[in-house]
Amino acid sequence: MTGFKGLRNIISFSRVPALPPLEIFAPIVVDMNAVDTLIRKRLHSDVVLIRQVAEYIIHSGGKRLRPALVLFAANALGYQGRHHHELAAVVEFIHTSTLLHDDVVDESDLRRGNKTANALFGNAASVLVGDFLYSRAFQMMVSVDDMRVMQVLAEATNIIAEGEVLQLLNCHDADVTVEGYLQVIRCKTAKLFEAAARLGAILAGASPEIEQAMADFGMHLGTAFQIIDDVLDYSANEADTGKHLGDDLAEGKPTLPLIHAMQHGTPEQIARVRHAIENGGRDDFLAVLETIQTTRALEFARDHARAEADLAVKALQRLPASIFKDALLELAGFAVARRF
Repeated sequence: MTGFKGLRNIISFSRVPALPPLEIFAPIVVDMNAVDTLIRKRLHSDVVLIRQVAEYIIHSGGKRLRPALVLFAANALGYQGRHHHELAAVVEFIHTSTLLHDDVVDESDLRRGNKTANALFGNAASVLVGDFLYSRAFQMMVSVDDMRVMQVLAEATNIIAEGEVLQLLNCHDADVTVEGYLQVIRCKTAKLFEAAARLGAILAGASPEIEQAMADFGMHLGTAFQIIDDVLDYSANEADTGKHLGDDLAEGKPTLPLIHAMQHGTPEQIARVRHAIENGGRDDFLAVLETIQTTRALEFARDHARAEADLAVKALQRLPASIFKDALLELAGFAVARRF
């Protein structure tokens, strides 16, 4: 069990009450070890800087939830081959590439408690290594030799890119609605969760109905996960999250807590939040945080995340009973119960 580096990183999640992450991932430990080995192999490049940057970001403490979804879905539906390892690694490479690009766009200097790749190696190296990971992911998916797999991943990467641009357009826009916020989440974050779960079903030869159920599960799980990420930007312990509190506000991102606060605050509070979104920075953080607390914006956002998790659970009703299905159900609970 100790061979899977990502699993060791998940151990710290055990501080979430009544949620044993090691038990959740236990059914796929062998698969995850195989994925970890494959990731190391596929990261190889004759260009030293590519190896340095890619290995740094891949092994810097990620949760590996997206590749785990591929493995859980495939196993839950009786898949017996090895292509789920390849596709799990592909999904992780795509995710890692988006992180590299995100941190450059957001000018972030901290992620998971470590310096971001762009802070260490520079923006140019981060962007170009992100491109390398994207192209390596497509090399790997071709080896599976399944046009449906290609279609799903090609669509996902395109929609993720659209989500990145949408988020950029929404920055410093205090008039973004809940629907506009959710559109960004479903494109930028939930789409890869959706694709990961769908890929497992495709490999297993599932019916169109089951395939869609798995995709729905991934989409709702990813949405819940991102909403909680946005909640934690105003409520977590920095030592636990590994990033600065108020980063979203500093970047002028109108996330769900801010949108709710603007809808339910006093005129003075609304003006304060609007000013903070439109101007960015951290000068207004404490005042905005007080507004978030008085309008119960974090409770509202957590309730929204729970509703998404409930929809994820409902999507699994068609799946046969198994330890893999049980693990997926627990992941839905973890997505909203986590505090970091």
